[in-house]
Amino acid sequence: MARLAFIGLGVMGAPIARHLAEAGNDVTVYNRTAEKAAAWIAQHRGVVAATPAEAARDQDAVLTCVGNDDDLHVVTLGEDGAFGTMRPGAVFIDHTTVSADIARRLAGEAESRGFMAVDAPVSGGQAGAENGKLSIMCGGSAEAMAAAEPLMQAYAARIVHVGGPGAGQTTKMVNQICIAGVLQGLSEALRFAQASELDLDKVFEAVSGGAAQSWQMVNRWGTMAKAEFDFGFAIDWMRKDLGLALDEAGRIGALLPMTALVDQFYAEVQKMGGARQDTSALVRRLPK
Repeated sequence: MARLAFIGLGVMGAPIARHLAEAGNDVTVYNRTAEKAAAWIAQHRGVVAATPAEAARDQDAVLTCVGNDDDLHVVTLGEDGAFGTMRPGAVFIDHTTVSADIARRLAGEAESRGFMAVDAPVSGGQAGAENGKLSIMCGGSAEAMAAAEPLMQAYAARIVHVGGPGAGQTTKMVNQICIAGVLQGLSEALRFAQASELDLDKVFEAVSGGAAQSWQMVNRWGTMAKAEFDFGFAIDWMRKDLGLALDEAGRIGALLPMTALVDQFYAEVQKMGGARQDTSALVRRLPK
């Protein structure tokens, strides 16, 4: 059993914290919106802290799952941030999807203060978090991974140590680049099948067992055809993630023409009122 702090109880963080509590750990939680922390405590065993610093004090590990770089900076290095009270030898695990730059900066800060850090963005969406089946891509030292991995096993189907600090975040960028391209292709294929007046169930049966098969096809072909787009991972979040990838590509000199184009398509869907719809709502910009 470990003493843990969990900071950020959104759609991903709340179920991850639940799995940690159910695994027998002592969990102290903090959330910027206090009502969410109170609601979590009402359902699970744990303690609510008033600040990230209070939550992190004397814990074996501190885990975060917040919104973006600025949010992460506030809860770690800001006034009343967790890094001010983390004890030497502890491990910091960040599940937020953020820039590789802040991941590397936090790893350096952690080392200078005598504790460890792992950047560990996740894939699998809300369902993966709820079911404890997330895929986690990790950056950090071998020592940090050895401390973090036993905790992450409570809610992961796959944990991969990709490389040093920041490698988890750049791998998450790879993940989002792949998803963007697949969803654009799937959107065009669906609309093409509809325009051809094909039986969509038969088309799915014919193509989903071959080279065209993907997670998105298996899980979203039918819902996209029925214009159902409420599955947790919003277009607003996808645009944030693609922006991170495009920024990093500019820094390292990589070309992402398809990603830049699909990001523009997502901007169109936002203007259509789809900002909080699932990423598969990309199909909305294509006429039936």
